[in-house]
Amino acid sequence: MSTIVANVPVPKREGGSLWSDAWRRLKRNRMAVVSGWTLVAIGAITLLAPWIPGLPDPNVTDFALGVTPPSLAHPFGTDLLGRDMLARTIYGGRISILVGLVGTLVSLVIGVTYGAVSAYAGGKVDEFLMRVVDVLYSLPYIFLVILLLTVFAKSLLLLFIALGAVQWLTMARIVRGQVLSLKNQNFVEAARALGANDGRIVFGHIVPNTLGPVIVYTTLTIPAIILQEAFLSFLGLGVQPPDASWGVLVSEGAQMLAFFPWLTIFPGLALALTLFAFNFLGDGLRDALDPQDRKVAA
Repeated sequence: MSTIVANVPVPKREGGSLWSDAWRRLKRNRMAVVSGWTLVAIGAITLLAPWIPGLPDPNVTDFALGVTPPSLAHPFGTDLLGRDMLARTIYGGRISILVGLVGTLVSLVIGVTYGAVSAYAGGKVDEFLMRVVDVLYSLPYIFLVILLLTVFAKSLLLLFIALGAVQWLTMARIVRGQVLSLKNQNFVEAARALGANDGRIVFGHIVPNTLGPVIVYTTLTIPAIILQEAFLSFLGLGVQPPDASWGVLVSEGAQMLAFFPWLTIFPGLALALTLFAFNFLGDGLRDALDPQDRKVAA
C-alpha cells in the first residue's frame, strides 16, 4: 500500500533578530508610536525655535504691554514683563530637554561602566563596589544635588553633572545583572580564546548585549531628570534668569496662579506632555524588548 502525500506548500515564518522583532512589536503599540512621534515633534519645534517665522525673542520685554491673556497676537499670552509666553515655553523646552538628555548621558556613562566592571571583576571587587552603591542609595540624593548647587556657583554645567551623578545607581545595578548573566556565555569564552583583553571583552562584546534594558531605562531616566530639574528650578536652584526652563516658568507662574493662570498652564502642559510621552515610549520599548514576549510571539 502506498501513501500519497499532498504537496501542500507550508508557509514560511519570517525569522528576525531581536531588534527587528522588537521593532515590529513596538509598531503595534499605538500609544508608544504616538508618544514617539510626539517627542519628535516637540524636539523639532524646540530645536528649530530660532527659525520659526514670527516667533519673537523670548527675552524681549514690553513694559507697555505687560501681562495679557492669550490672543491671536500672543497665543499663550504674555507675562508681567510683556514677554511672549509661547516663545518662552518653546525656548524653555530646549533647556529642559537638554538637561534631561545630558544628565541621562552622564548617568549612562557612569552607570554602564561601573556596573559592567563590577560584574565582570566579580568576587571581592564586585562586593565592595556594590556596597558603595548601597550606601549611596541610602542617602537622600536630591538633597545632595541641592547641596552641590548651593555650595558651588549655579550653572547649567553643574546642573548637568549634579543630576547625572545621582541617577547612575539604578543603571549600574541593571547593567551588573545583565553582565553577570552574560560573562560566562560561549561568545565571551570565544573572544577570550582569540586573545581579546578584558576591556575589549567587556565593552566590545558584553556591554552591546545589554543595550535592550539600557535603552528602556534611558527613556525612563530622561523624564525623571527633567522633573527633578523642574523641582530644583521651582526652588530657585535650577536654571537661572534670564534663561528659562519649563520648571522656571511654572515656578514664576505659580506665584500668580489665581490672577494669571495661563502663565502656569501652558508650560505645565508642555512639561506634562513630554513626561507622559517619554514614559509611554519607555513602557512600549520595555514590552517590545522583553525576551519572554519574543518567545511567545515565535
